[in-house]
Amino acid sequence: MTDLIQTTVADGVMIIRLNRAEKKNALNREMYHGMNKALEKASIDEVIRAVVFAGVPGTFSAGNDIKDFMTIAEGGALPSETRDFLHQLAAAPKPTIAAVDGLAIGIGTTLLMHCDLAYASPRSLFRTPFLDLGLTPEAASSLIAPRLMGDQRAFALLVLGDAFDAQAAREAGLVYQITDHPEAEAQAAAARLAQKPPEALRIARDLLKGTREDIRGRLGQELEIFAERLRSSEARAAFAAFLHR
Repeated sequence: MTDLIQTTVADGVMIIRLNRAEKKNALNREMYHGMNKALEKASIDEVIRAVVFAGVPGTFSAGNDIKDFMTIAEGGALPSETRDFLHQLAAAPKPTIAAVDGLAIGIGTTLLMHCDLAYASPRSLFRTPFLDLGLTPEAASSLIAPRLMGDQRAFALLVLGDAFDAQAAREAGLVYQITDHPEAEAQAAAARLAQKPPEALRIARDLLKGTREDIRGRLGQELEIFAERLRSSEARAAFAAFLHR
């Protein structure tokens, strides 16, 4: 596993840690690949009963690496690593929990919409500045967010680009609990889940989540639109401004 994505397994819980602190955990192709492989392992390893996503102190993720976006804008294809991870995340057969401390931008926020639980520190900040970059929502967030938080809050987050502090995120249903120790709380919840009868856990979770066919369909639709938008003149201008600020 890449050093940018670190995994550990203990007591039935896999921790997937985003570990690119010098870039505020901006996700690149290598990191998407690492997370995808980790989720693949978790899905088939009977020892692993739950998964925790964590970052580094002060940062969960600053979103996608803009340099990777620029590569696509200049004629490259949308990386298969990104597509594979998002579909793997949406279909994850075991509980996924997020521990957020600090920045959760773009995919750092939309990833949480697929998690069964999310814990956040009081200093956490959630924002999806897609339109500011000439882009559109991703990770099936255009479908999940209105269901989760209602149309107006979803619009404020995904389109207006408003930042949600930890309290606003909790009120919107994006976060389950605000705590000074989000990773410890997330690991404790995962450990509790790991002790439950696995078949009953799977059935209960599937009942809550449903078939997820609509989510997979929206994922594909959004990815096509997102790839087109990455090559738009609006996006290229926004990326150039970001890199030269």
